[in-house]
Amino acid sequence: MATRGFPEGFAWGAATASYQIEGSVTADGRGASIWDTFAHTPGKVLNGENGDVAVDHYARYAEDVALMGSLGLNAYRFSLSWPRIQPGGRGVNGAGLDFYKRLVDELLEQGITPYATLYHWDLPQELQDAGGWPERDTAYRFAEYAQVAHEALSDRVKHWMTVNEPWCAAFLGYGSGDHAPGLRSSAQAVRAAHHLLLAHGLAAPLLKANDCLVGAAPNLYAVTPVSDSEADLDAARRIDGLQNRFFLDALLRGSYPEDVVADLEPFGFADVVQPGDLDLIGGKVDFLGINYYSRHTVSADPDAAGMVATSPFASASPWPGAESVAFVNAGRPVTDMGWEVDPGGLHEILTRVAKEYPSVPLYITENGAAYVDTVADGGVDDQERLDYIEAHLAACHDAIADGVPLKGYFAWSFLDNFEWGWGYGKRFGLVYVDYETQVRIPKSSAHWYGRVARHNGLS
Repeated sequence: MATRGFPEGFAWGAATASYQIEGSVTADGRGASIWDTFAHTPGKVLNGENGDVAVDHYARYAEDVALMGSLGLNAYRFSLSWPRIQPGGRGVNGAGLDFYKRLVDELLEQGITPYATLYHWDLPQELQDAGGWPERDTAYRFAEYAQVAHEALSDRVKHWMTVNEPWCAAFLGYGSGDHAPGLRSSAQAVRAAHHLLLAHGLAAPLLKANDCLVGAAPNLYAVTPVSDSEADLDAARRIDGLQNRFFLDALLRGSYPEDVVADLEPFGFADVVQPGDLDLIGGKVDFLGINYYSRHTVSADPDAAGMVATSPFASASPWPGAESVAFVNAGRPVTDMGWEVDPGGLHEILTRVAKEYPSVPLYITENGAAYVDTVADGGVDDQERLDYIEAHLAACHDAIADGVPLKGYFAWSFLDNFEWGWGYGKRFGLVYVDYETQVRIPKSSAHWYGRVARHNGLS
């Protein structure tokens, strides 16, 4: 059979996030995070579910890493729990650091390269009580946390990501209220977005020590207007500006797009950015992570037929200045999240970043799909997920052929887990988890993906 091979040394991995999998939320001195508080607030998470136990990875990490190794993965992207390492956002909790040391040791023993993410949304609650990401001081506290983690792990962890999906952390956490801490203020969301990027800029030079490489992982979308009308084109410009260019321009060019700055002027954005901030933020990445799931098709008509709600939970909009934009279903197949399947959009994003921005190595740091999974005869036949990943890997292969410097792919997610505001109702994992027994069952997609990883190519 013909094989579409990938470059030598390509990273074949899967990804997770600490609050979604670890559980043990009070073990060994861990402090509370904003997600602990949010998930225990009635009405915030479907069915009142939370991450107190999650999939018990804190106790079962060795079993999980052994499973990764048996499948053939050569890389693993995980996030560190800030309140596990710094309860309250300050000091050092040695027991929390020791967990990640043990995890990294297990990964290296299995021949799996660790890729660590410092912030996947679990801000220590005490820092939120002091104002959270809308306060500039939080960025400086993040830099201190980054230094602590780096000093403990950089002898074995050489790939670091600062912030994961800062759009979500800022605009869903402080704008629409969908995510922790659950606030609804466009002005606060705009401040948070800049301070998340400032946190990256402050931490990046510290993380580069000891021959380490530093990146960030924004979530990017291909954006298409529903028509060529002036209004729809401007709606697409606004959404692309806030979703993509705001973060890409800051990280890779050290500037914010002028049109986006103008869009955000009513929310006091100009007062948030201080002299020298963009010099700190820009040009600090050794690689860029890209999280990709779908495409936005947008209309300037808020009553457009087929409108897809930006969020199923909040009535507020996460889009400052673009509240009237409708997100339109373009007729593609959808996942269990209702997200349209569009691998062509991934190719579009990869080639766009490679063409329009300074060249840096790229990684797909999240890509995957939720579907309804059923255990039958001791296994899970998830052909839809397998097809989804295969199509997106084909898009990656095409992008590499077009000259894109893509160095790795991380499927989201390794394990079924706590899916934020959706609780345990949506399964993204390559590995099925029985939440009652914590038994792990690799799905068909896991076995297939492992074969792809071992052969470094698609057959």
